[in-house]
Amino acid sequence: MYEYMKRGAVHLIQFTSPLKRDHAEEITSAIDRCFDQGQPQIVIDLENVVLMDSRGLELLVESQQRCLELGGCIKLAKPNELCRDILEATNVVSQFEVFDDHLVAVGSFAQ
Repeated sequence: MYEYMKRGAVHLIQFTSPLKRDHAEEITSAIDRCFDQGQPQIVIDLENVVLMDSRGLELLVESQQRCLELGGCIKLAKPNELCRDILEATNVVSQFEVFDDHLVAVGSFAQ
């Protein structure tokens, strides 16, 4: 479902399955793991995510709101063309910085 890494103070989550209702518990668990360690700085790598449904989008937005309340944020990296279209069509993209490379996204927290 996902791989988790830490790059300095930044949490990197690489999802490997669709962000859908069927996986809501696992998605939430992966992101919640980052909230236990101070100010959350999170990059979600979407390279291997082939699809997102409304529940997946809701989870991203809810997690971003929680991050912002804690003084951090979530940044998205490498969405494929379909996922980018979904993010744009629903205007969820306006809630996130989106990068073409997860290493650039991680590095952007240092700026």
